[in-house]
Amino acid sequence: MPEITGPIVALVLVAGAAAGGLGSMLGLGGGVFLVPFLNVALGFPLKVASGVGLITVVATSSVIARGTDRTGVVNLRLGMVLQVAAAAGGYFGGRYARRIPEHLLQLMFSAVTAAIAAIVLSRLERRNVILDTSIDPGPFGGRYFDGECGQPIVYRTRRLPVAFGVSLVAGSISGLLGLGGGILQVPALNAWCGVPLRAAAATNAIMIGITAAASAPLYYARGDIVPPLAAAAVLGTFFGSRVGLWFGGRARAKWLKILMAAILLFVSVVYLAKAL
Repeated sequence: MPEITGPIVALVLVAGAAAGGLGSMLGLGGGVFLVPFLNVALGFPLKVASGVGLITVVATSSVIARGTDRTGVVNLRLGMVLQVAAAAGGYFGGRYARRIPEHLLQLMFSAVTAAIAAIVLSRLERRNVILDTSIDPGPFGGRYFDGECGQPIVYRTRRLPVAFGVSLVAGSISGLLGLGGGILQVPALNAWCGVPLRAAAATNAIMIGITAAASAPLYYARGDIVPPLAAAAVLGTFFGSRVGLWFGGRARAKWLKILMAAILLFVSVVYLAKAL
């Protein structure tokens, strides 16, 4: 493992800010950006990078929870139902992470990010909003004021069993790789379950902190969370998450999807090259 020096800690702080900004803007959690940086760019073992990534996911989630609590975008009822599966998956993934060879984890990371990028790109123009606010959103739907439309909108959540199954898998991947379950949940809720991107991202951002908290203690008990790296990443994440929330609330959903897909494809290529 590389020696932890002052310049390394400073780099992690800056990377944490970038990860927090992108993570809060897209609802993915900072781990999907910070884990590759720690592992590929700085040379830390994947399990150490994943442990630090989980801590930043918790930090990003807490900032987003505070920043979106009055907007009505977060669907708490849907999030609480899906969180049951996500937390169970997070505990399972964290428990068995050490039993899987690192190159297999890297291949898994590459495959998952590439698949999700393809899903996102296939749904660029689909917004899942209903402009007739007299329509009942149903038990797991919602309504909020959409800045892009300039008016209140309604949406209905479809295929709840699919969302529940994806949350279980997403929680497992979060525990295995330190990414935060949003890498699967946000695209799946948007593409298959009728939830607008902003609502999916905000709801998932609340969930991923709980999912990460289910597996982070297991990493800490095994010594895979390095306190100086985690502290620097969290400090950067708190700042970056606030900036990301501001930009995310003003950007068009289509461009957020394109940004999400581009970053996921880049990460997929980096990890595929490293695993092979």
